Amino acid sequence: MPRASRASRLSGLLASVVLLAVAAVGCGDSGSDSGSSSAGAKGADSSSAAGAFPVTLDHKFGSTTIKSEPRRIVTVGLTDQDAVLALGKVPVGTTEWLGGYKGAIGPWAEDELGGAAAPTVLTDTGTGPQVEKIAALKPDLILAVYSGLTKAQYESLSKFAPVVAQPKAYNDYGVPWQQQTEEIGKALGKEAEARTLVSGVEGEFAAAKKANPAFAGATAVMATPYEGTFVYGTQDTRSRILSDLGFSLPKDLDKVIGDTFGANISKERFDLLDQDVDVWIVPDLTTAVTKLHSDKIYSDLNVVKEGREVFIQESGDYGNAVSLSTVLSLPYVIDRMVPQLAAAVDGKTATKVEQPAS
Repeated sequence: MPRASRASRLSGLLASVVLLAVAAVGCGDSGSDSGSSSAGAKGADSSSAAGAFPVTLDHKFGSTTIKSEPRRIVTVGLTDQDAVLALGKVPVGTTEWLGGYKGAIGPWAEDELGGAAAPTVLTDTGTGPQVEKIAALKPDLILAVYSGLTKAQYESLSKFAPVVAQPKAYNDYGVPWQQQTEEIGKALGKEAEARTLVSGVEGEFAAAKKANPAFAGATAVMATPYEGTFVYGTQDTRSRILSDLGFSLPKDLDKVIGDTFGANISKERFDLLDQDVDVWIVPDLTTAVTKLHSDKIYSDLNVVKEGREVFIQESGDYGNAVSLSTVLSLPYVIDRMVPQLAAAVDGKTATKVEQPAS
């Protein structure tokens, strides 16, 4: 199955690092909290370098120092759990965003649980993290790297554990998957392992680009029919898939949508959609597509007339993997999206490309 082989491949990237580090393993935490075992169930978990702590990470609200190896990790960032799992840790708590998966762990990451119990799932109802429920999990580290955490929420969470908030350099929910993985790697004392994981996935992107040289000369945009027409900006993780594959995004994209990961555009700016390829994340592959094509302004664009669209159903493993865009989900996405993009660039009727199997 693709999901199992991908997880194994990523785990393999860490093998040499883990073997070198095993000799330096120190004694484990003497704490006997019943939930702590879920954060250290995997063999690779004990391989953190003894000298990695304390470590200080800068973020939007200042800096946070982590004094010792974290054992009870809660992910407030909506996709942070994948990097934690890829680095050999199992969070005690995760935040639900997409898919309704057990423990908020998608199929591309299931193998990384290593037999450990699934994390407790928290929710973000739009008013912020569930502070009391997070506190009840007794975390010693809270990760909010891929998040829109406010200063007040950061200060509230910081009262009972170190919090690593989103980087200052990017929009909320705009951190690149590479930096997300590396920041979390630093927080876990696994900086080298994180760089290895990033290099491995970047290698998969590079291979896809090399196999499809037409991508480098093409423009593309990522959109969804959410409350009209919602276009993702250059700092969104979904748009970065296209950039990482060699496509160019519309030049004035961010100027139109503003300082955010994405925004709705008016029909007067449908020129943003007239690219070499349009990638749509849609509620379904029938009604939603028909509705899009019934819009006279959109259907009159060359990208539609020439059949250079790609449609991805937002629900289901493939659509969820695209939206998460993590070090674990991206190889899963590359396998499925690249053939669709190649068909679209070639001018074939990409709308007829079947939804890849989950």
